Amino acid sequence: MTARIVIIGGGQAGGWAAKTLRDEGFDGEICVVAEEEWDFYERPPLSKASLLEPDAALPRLFSEESQATLNLNWYRPLRAVALDREAKTVHLSNGESLGYDQLLIATGGRARWPGEAWAAHPQVYTLRHWQDAQRLKHRLAQSQRLAIIGGGWIGLEIAASARKSGVAVTLFEQQPALCMRSVSHEVSQRLAQIHRQQGVDIRCGCGALELEDDNGQPVIHCDGQRETFDAVVVGIGVSLNLELAQAAGLRTEQGIVVDAQGRTSDPAIFAAGDVAQHHQYGLCIQSWAFAQNQAVATAKSMLSPEAAGYDEVPWLWSDQYQYNIQILGIPQKGSETIVRDDVLFFSLDVRGRLSQLVAFNDARTVKLAKRWMAAGRDLSDVPLADPAFSLMSLR
Repeated sequence: MTARIVIIGGGQAGGWAAKTLRDEGFDGEICVVAEEEWDFYERPPLSKASLLEPDAALPRLFSEESQATLNLNWYRPLRAVALDREAKTVHLSNGESLGYDQLLIATGGRARWPGEAWAAHPQVYTLRHWQDAQRLKHRLAQSQRLAIIGGGWIGLEIAASARKSGVAVTLFEQQPALCMRSVSHEVSQRLAQIHRQQGVDIRCGCGALELEDDNGQPVIHCDGQRETFDAVVVGIGVSLNLELAQAAGLRTEQGIVVDAQGRTSDPAIFAAGDVAQHHQYGLCIQSWAFAQNQAVATAKSMLSPEAAGYDEVPWLWSDQYQYNIQILGIPQKGSETIVRDDVLFFSLDVRGRLSQLVAFNDARTVKLAKRWMAAGRDLSDVPLADPAFSLMSLR
């Protein structure tokens, strides 16, 4: 009997898992359950090229020809509504059931809303799917004033795209600084400086925001001020789609608990991408690199118990204006941040080891820093802040 692997999720993690299974020689049946009608595509371009380019196409993960060779059985647009682990069966939203020998959960997340009124307003948008990007691009072309709720990476990327399009942007962030959960205070300040130089009105530390409607236009109340906008984009993070795993009794914490091989508490079920909790850091890493590389490692492990598994330092990147910003590692409490030319931001832990590097237009140093992290190198006596000191000498 031919083996069957079912992948729940048609995003980047699901796509890379499917491709890897074929690349590694799996010739059994691969079924993909996807809520969207589209083929696998990448999300990072949605806040950049998809908004800026007039004829932007779906940012496909693979060419149509490449995807056709994967020989996948698609179930779309459909949701997996329940798992029967004992019977090894997935129940779908159309009433069908799919048996599996192995199952991969790559269900990703959905955009969070501040409240029901925001979700119901026709000129309030989120940016999570291809359709969202199409709707927002159409609206931006008719807009002069945009409000962005949330000063994380997605909010900042949309702000940069809107400014490039000539739209005035006001950004509201309830935390005292931008991207506070993912970078140091010094990096937050640099991000704010860059966006203010481009004309973005940044309001950090604002109180509770309220939304009302004025003849179809959204009005935002903040700290006693009342402002009208043509459109509002909410970028306050995602709620992970964990309900399926939780209802099936799989172990979950922040996300689905997996080992280095991506295996859940059920040996026949694996998880990849946003919903998979990083086995070392205990966090869910929502990044392009994790969605791809952890899914590749997990797919290899599904076929071979001896596979190496996933073992990479978290890495993500963001393009804003003329800057490519790369973030390697996760900030730790008590870290000291050393700044070099407002381009490199080194965060060292109490033992002098690099816990995070944030680099603006400097991919070469990111590559070096990966080696320093892997070696656990003590950098406490290195003059990192001195522009005259050659970082290449630390190879």
